Amino acid sequence: MGRAYQNRKESMAKTAGAKTKVYSKYGKEIYVVAKNGGLDPDGNLALRRLIEKAKKDQVPTHVIQNAIDKASGAGGENYEPARYEGFGPGGFMVIVDCLTDNPNRTIKDVRQAFTKTDSKIGGPGSAAFMFDHVAIFCFKGDDEEAVLEALMMADVDVTDVECEDGIITVTAPHTEYFATKTALTDEYPDVTLEVDEITWNPQDYKEISGEDDLKMFDKFMDMLEDSDDVQNIYHNAEVVRD
Repeated sequence: MGRAYQNRKESMAKTAGAKTKVYSKYGKEIYVVAKNGGLDPDGNLALRRLIEKAKKDQVPTHVIQNAIDKASGAGGENYEPARYEGFGPGGFMVIVDCLTDNPNRTIKDVRQAFTKTDSKIGGPGSAAFMFDHVAIFCFKGDDEEAVLEALMMADVDVTDVECEDGIITVTAPHTEYFATKTALTDEYPDVTLEVDEITWNPQDYKEISGEDDLKMFDKFMDMLEDSDDVQNIYHNAEVVRD
């Protein structure tokens, strides 16, 4: 998976990387996680993971702290998670995760992205069954057997360890995220994790190519990304551009 996973991740994140609203999306998610699980990252592991991810994506410290400070007050917004699944243009599967304080607005935005790009929104589970909810770590290295042994010695339940083009990829159940990361950083204190996330990993891929499908793919992704309520988009499209 290694390098290939990184390439797919970069393709999936290309639109996200250009978002002007990325700070507000992180701020909203940090606010919700802190309000629901506590303000202390040492006691709220989900908050700690999110803060680390935000910093890696170069979210300023003041944006992170403002969201935590906001969560410490009484009242405030009441954001709820919402997930939508379906089939994007060209037939690829997609999961859209949202945080919303107005479900009617959110479903309108998401449904519009589907209907205006010849896509089909489905019911709960219509796409998720073809994805694995996993923790993924990628870093430079060439000895996957040593990594696997270190993780097994730490009693971590690992799904897969593989090496490709000098990149080692460790895949574990999403529930093993912190155990896996702790074991890796204990064994390799100087490691730089190029990928460090919990994600929905597709079990297979659908190639999207051709001018019409690519145009619709870009429009579909842009419409979803334009929604303030959309937090993450997971799909199994393998985008092939000439």
